[in-house]
Amino acid sequence: MISHAECEYIVVGSGAGGGTVAARLAEAGKTVVLLEAGGDPRASSGGDPAHPNENRLPFDYDVPAFHAFASENNAMKWNFFVRHYADDAMQRRDPKYYETWNENTVDGVLYPRAGTLGGCTAHNAMILVYPHNEDWDNIARITGDASWNASNMRRYFERLENCRHRFWFYRLLAKIGFNPTGHGWNGWLPTELEMPRAALEDKSLIDAIKDAVGEALVADGHALERLKWLIEGQLDPNDRRLVNADAIGLRYVPISTDKHARIGTRERLLDTARRRPKNLKIVLNALATRVLFDENKRAIGVEYLQGERLYRAHGQTNEALGERRTIRASAEVILCGGAFNTPQLLMLSGIGPPDVLQRNNIPVRAALPGVGKNLQDRYEIAVVNRMHFPAWNVYEGARFAPEDPQFEQWRTSRSGPYASNGSVVSFFRRSPVAQTSPDIFCMSLLARFSGYYPGYSSDVPKHLNYLTWLVLKAHSRNSAGEVTLRSADPREAPHILFNSFKQGGEEDLEAVMDGVRFVRKLSAPLVRQGLIAEEELPGEHVQTDDELKKFITENAWGHHASCTCPIGDPKQGGVLDGDFRVHGVKGLRVVDASVFPRIPGFFIVSAVYMIGEKAADVILAT
Repeated sequence: MISHAECEYIVVGSGAGGGTVAARLAEAGKTVVLLEAGGDPRASSGGDPAHPNENRLPFDYDVPAFHAFASENNAMKWNFFVRHYADDAMQRRDPKYYETWNENTVDGVLYPRAGTLGGCTAHNAMILVYPHNEDWDNIARITGDASWNASNMRRYFERLENCRHRFWFYRLLAKIGFNPTGHGWNGWLPTELEMPRAALEDKSLIDAIKDAVGEALVADGHALERLKWLIEGQLDPNDRRLVNADAIGLRYVPISTDKHARIGTRERLLDTARRRPKNLKIVLNALATRVLFDENKRAIGVEYLQGERLYRAHGQTNEALGERRTIRASAEVILCGGAFNTPQLLMLSGIGPPDVLQRNNIPVRAALPGVGKNLQDRYEIAVVNRMHFPAWNVYEGARFAPEDPQFEQWRTSRSGPYASNGSVVSFFRRSPVAQTSPDIFCMSLLARFSGYYPGYSSDVPKHLNYLTWLVLKAHSRNSAGEVTLRSADPREAPHILFNSFKQGGEEDLEAVMDGVRFVRKLSAPLVRQGLIAEEELPGEHVQTDDELKKFITENAWGHHASCTCPIGDPKQGGVLDGDFRVHGVKGLRVVDASVFPRIPGFFIVSAVYMIGEKAADVILAT
């Protein structure tokens, strides 16, 4: 079938995991072919719901403030529709639920993913917040491998980051071997900060921030600890000292931008391919359909379909069959498709729960019941406030389009509100039911945002006078979700059921309620001053525990799907060993958000970048 190996390594998927590991292997002199199901976002053409008849690229990709449009840009979007509940009546209470959309039965809630070079780093909000140390120490305990310890894993963050948001003096200290912040200063991923500078133009916003900070200090206490953390960390959530202390309190939000334009694994891969053209080949519009094995259960290649927009989750699916091709690797195949697509590809290749495989007439190559199980996510909820003025000053006249004065400010000087992702400040909080690390992240957004639904991005330019507090629950206790095949057709998206709040629901609800009450306290001074006209969600009428629980269970969402191919013992549902190798076969690894036994930290992309760096080390040492 295949006469020769075209490369040493095949990497399937170009997101935070795949892009990182592919680039590192190529830089080390290995020959790598990367298969990406989508195209290049900066070389594509596509509109978005607010501008359906215009080509919004590359600006939807480049401009940080346009990230919502990027997630719904027709050239890049993969629209998964997921179920939070198996019970139909319960699921239909979510106002974001759709039975049908775009003349198709979808029976779920929109879950935006990106089918494009860079994966979800091409449409995310670019937030880079370091994981909790306990996230790494837990994997070290599971595997018995000390290289997973938090103290060792920090070096991968330092390797990949190029920190530009801390005082330059720290960069000089690092050059002489003293690096108290634990930041990286010479990595491939720049991290920057913009919104506080833009916010200085808006007095009402500054007043809101000051009042919120004052209210938080009163509400949370720990004054002496907070003062110490302020002096050491200077509000930086990624400062090693604050991470080691599991510190709580006010933080700014670093984002991964380069001169205040989006940067991710797309740029990393293209730069590596330019510098190492003999080592890295990027194949776009290549939808992987199955992994190929020899008679000894060793992965030897990948079968894929060549063609644009072949996956049916794409916003504008191409119904052409595509050209079936194969490619062979002499060393290994590395799957990096993410928490939905990696388990799907494993099952299509005969690796997974035997009952699912047999039901879809797929021969069982390796019986691994844990494939697709253990699906986890955050719980997120929004407290949405409409302000008593027509627009924040920084957004006056904004349409989130190239004709805006704010866009001109970004284009000419890479400054202003469009150089930001819309976040202002955030708070780390430990709820009354937190197990170890802080478990509540509260972030203010100058936008009206209540979760994902088709066309949600078109609401952004319509609502310029909103303050949303986003409450995010980390380390959720529920691992009852699953990803399973709908059919053996590799073009069809899998069935995704989160089974929200099925495990540990009371504790998680208690934590989210605590977060909602906390941000309401932060908004209280603005209500007293008459700046907030109305709390639209949950609404002032929602006050009691029962009322808040009902609101949360009916409205909560997430966007950090993970853990569906976890590291662990296969007898206990594990799919991978501590070196990312798939149990029961040879020459096959997984490096993406699916590898975690439990969901890490507040925002998952930093952890995925880090495991990409670690996986490269592990593979090169083999």
